Amino acid sequence: MALALIEAEKAGKKGEVPVGAIIIDSCGKVVARGHNLRESKSDPTAHAEIVAIRKASKKTGSWRLAGCTIFVTLEPCPMCAGALVNSRIKRVVFGCKDPKAGACGTLMDITSDSRLNHRIEVVSGVLEEKCSNLLKEFFKSRRSRGNQRSL
Repeated sequence: MALALIEAEKAGKKGEVPVGAIIIDSCGKVVARGHNLRESKSDPTAHAEIVAIRKASKKTGSWRLAGCTIFVTLEPCPMCAGALVNSRIKRVVFGCKDPKAGACGTLMDITSDSRLNHRIEVVSGVLEEKCSNLLKEFFKSRRSRGNQRSL
């Protein structure tokens, strides 16, 4: 999760919502890194998880990331949880819950929906306070600057 936090900090320095993701293989080797790029890419799908999944798939030469684990600082949203299911990720480890869009158990649970063809092991609360504080400080800073643009 420490590496995912570094990615999240990179996003924050770019003016992006500070969310970072790391994908590791079954041997514990980092396969891909990603952080939010929605603003800089003008792409609503450029969430940290999607960026990391794309890089991991390209590096491995397969869309199937079976055996891999993704570490992400914020609970994945429905789009990202769906992409994780479709990529056959084995496990999601996230820092803080997202009460407004969390799709790994908080608002909904796409990752364990028995109607889907793949289910994902979920671990939450890893370095939760650090992950949460990074987001809180980012939005506090945005509000204090008077930036009302919706992120």
